[in-house]
Amino acid sequence: VPPLTHLFSMAAEKVTSLGKDWHRPCLRCEKCNKTLTSGGHAEHDGKPYCNHPCYAALFGPKGFGRGGAESHTFK
Repeated sequence: VPPLTHLFSMAAEKVTSLGKDWHRPCLRCEKCNKTLTSGGHAEHDGKPYCNHPCYAALFGPKGFGRGGAESHTFK
């Protein structure tokens, strides 16, 4: 059984996003693994993504001069 202080710290670290509760360090971008904040990220197919550059590059408009993500590519 974890110590009581551990349970309190886990509750304090809880964030709600995408209809689920997350430990704060577990809410991460699916692509780059950056830690995200509740309400400060994008979602695609129920998965969290940082707004820029990941979501913009993966799912935003394509082509020169559209959305500002054209200079960022993933391999």
